[in-house]
Amino acid sequence: MNTKKLYTALALAITLVSCTNDNPTTLMDDSTMVGLTTYTKNVKSIIDNNCVVCHAAVPKNGAPMPLVTYDQVKEAVLNRGLTTRISLQNGNGLLMPSGGPRMPQATIDIILKWQKEGLIEN
Repeated sequence: MNTKKLYTALALAITLVSCTNDNPTTLMDDSTMVGLTTYTKNVKSIIDNNCVVCHAAVPKNGAPMPLVTYDQVKEAVLNRGLTTRISLQNGNGLLMPSGGPRMPQATIDIILKWQKEGLIEN
């Protein structure tokens, strides 16, 4: 066997052996690698850039409530259908932001991930 084949075989053997005894307590989950989604770090800027035009401290254009604070946004997700309204398709009269266009799916996914991870503030 030539040297190149020997090194290739050795590398393959090491790879196979090293992956057969994973200890679950030492493995990282996805949240440690990419971090949890939080209101302050990930969601606030989305709300500020897309919602606060109408959902200001004093709501405008018929908006029923402000979305200025963490508590207000959390309440809107839990009890006012915020994630449903932002997930509707263009052309649906209930889509938010009002009048569209729909936010990019990647942006909506950040808010959905925040909800899934427990609506963490900081």
